[in-house]
Amino acid sequence: MGSLDRLARERTDLAPADVEHLQALVGAWALIADLAMSDLVLWLPTWNAGGWVAAALVRPSTSPTAVTQDLVGTFVPRGRKGLLDRAAASGRRAAGADGAQAIPVRRDARVVGVIERYAGTHRAGHLEDVYLDLSNALLTMCGEGTFPPGDADWATGSAPPRVGDGLLRVDVQGRVTFASPNAVSAFRRLGLARPLEGAELAAIATRLWHRPGPVDESLALAAGGRIATYAEVENPSACVTLRSVPLRPGGVPQGAIVLVRDITDLRRRERALLSKDASLREVHHRVKNNLQTVGALLRLQSRRVTADEAREALAEAGRRVAAIAAIHEVLAQEPGDRIDFDVVIDRILAVERDLAVAYSAGVTIVREGSIGVIDTEVATPLAMAVSEIVHNAVEHAHASVITVSPSRVESMLRVRVTDDGRGLPEAVEEGLGLQIVRSLIEQDLRGRLTMDVDGGTAVMIEVETTG
Repeated sequence: MGSLDRLARERTDLAPADVEHLQALVGAWALIADLAMSDLVLWLPTWNAGGWVAAALVRPSTSPTAVTQDLVGTFVPRGRKGLLDRAAASGRRAAGADGAQAIPVRRDARVVGVIERYAGTHRAGHLEDVYLDLSNALLTMCGEGTFPPGDADWATGSAPPRVGDGLLRVDVQGRVTFASPNAVSAFRRLGLARPLEGAELAAIATRLWHRPGPVDESLALAAGGRIATYAEVENPSACVTLRSVPLRPGGVPQGAIVLVRDITDLRRRERALLSKDASLREVHHRVKNNLQTVGALLRLQSRRVTADEAREALAEAGRRVAAIAAIHEVLAQEPGDRIDFDVVIDRILAVERDLAVAYSAGVTIVREGSIGVIDTEVATPLAMAVSEIVHNAVEHAHASVITVSPSRVESMLRVRVTDDGRGLPEAVEEGLGLQIVRSLIEQDLRGRLTMDVDGGTAVMIEVETTG
């Protein structure tokens, strides 16, 4: 739960819809801070009308900060900050002698908060003048409750809109009236040779698009600034994103802001990761095929061996190879560092059901419970250990029902395997299978293995994991 939500719930009378609107504003107001070249603080009226509580703070990336301390959570009694009181009472922007401003935030004609804009320090110039003009338009829209737009599909994204990567201003006809240096560089990388200013942005973006398939219909809308939306311009040279913010202060259309970001290197890394995942998937698929071949060879060889002990040893080796192949089969479908352990267990149990026919035609093996997604470095030895325990129950306990119960409590993984067989004798010598299980659990995974005999056998595996 974010601090704004908590502060609003504990210290204000704001309705949930009011808080939702303020959260949307905070998700997008970094754009205003950058354009205004000023720090912004969102103040909320406390429930007893006794003052104001600071619920959010954003600093600009375009100028030095004027607020060196984190004000979030700070309470100011009514009358201490007259600027906030005047803005809330009048419903209009209030200015202080030091250049600070207070802008009321409206929702449904009610003031639900006040933005305090600290006086920023910036040099004069055409770019700064454009930025300040745009920030004033957005702050006016905040006071009218129209920023951020309710239909914006970028307002709740993972990265808030910032101006540092590039900014274009387009007029109501969709023509570029201002282009920041970074925006110009991004379009140069796309292959644009003509000047941006004075050009129709939608026509340029559509012409530069060379991705396979039809042109994204949102591209013209974003480039023209008609609605608040997100689009990408991609060709073999580069990939650039466009985020449009229509400007309608006072309900009068004044064009739009189009934020530009060059994500060429990001897309290149994503493609490299996709290629790596595809390669890993192919490797796991080939390993699975090779292991299945090895298992088949072991089974074939076991049929040719006359000694019972050698035949059983080859069969055991083939079963273990089949279990490892089942794990790689899942890894081939879900490449990466994490895997759904329940899917792995189901594959292992399917292998054990097929092999159990040789010992008892009526044995039932079921899974009850779930662990979910875990790291592959934990899943592989854990699945091998479960395979060994289940097979021991089939071969030695002569059980009719074997239940595998995986569970997870925070970082603790537990797998309990129970059967209704004849149990373990009082003095039992650990065979190869149990030795393998102890090695996998206690040495490889640093876990714990316990066994209990009471009307059958119950084996508990406990492993601590960070994933």
